[in-house]
Amino acid sequence: MAAGGGAAAAAAGGAGVVTVANKPSFVEHGALRFLIIDAPTDANVEAYMKEFKAHNVVHLVRACECGYSTDRIIKSGVAVTDMPFPDGDPPPDAVIARWLTLCRATFAKGNPEAHAIAVHCVAGLGRAPVLVAIALIEEGLEPLEAVTKIRTKRRGAINAKQLYYLEHNYKKRGGGKPCTIM
Repeated sequence: MAAGGGAAAAAAGGAGVVTVANKPSFVEHGALRFLIIDAPTDANVEAYMKEFKAHNVVHLVRACECGYSTDRIIKSGVAVTDMPFPDGDPPPDAVIARWLTLCRATFAKGNPEAHAIAVHCVAGLGRAPVLVAIALIEEGLEPLEAVTKIRTKRRGAINAKQLYYLEHNYKKRGGGKPCTIM
């Protein structure tokens, strides 16, 4: 798997192998399991699907407007949900409500399998990590703890505006209960 810019092609045994553009970041806390990625393309979606399988991804959330086809992803058994919001901004309440509903359903207490949710925006540095941070906050982490946990896996994640929102404006919706048992 190539880390770095652009959709890389690597030679393997004389045949070109398409890889993911940037290394996915796996973030886990308790029963919560997220794979933060940058946006796939039609040319490299198969490489992302291999990552989905390796991390038991059952749902893909697209936090940006996307130009690639989801047909192959859906046929592989991974559900796809679009939750776009403006780049650099925190998510609007409607997106947060849909995101938390998806998290609760995916990570429900008693779920026997360790499922994961993959989430991406364009570069996987702003919108996608903010959604993951919100789930971690709902699970009981303080905002800075959630951001630090994400940044240890995904350097450069979450801009100053989004960080301010998480620290000062985001209000937990779980009434103090963790996301996974609501």
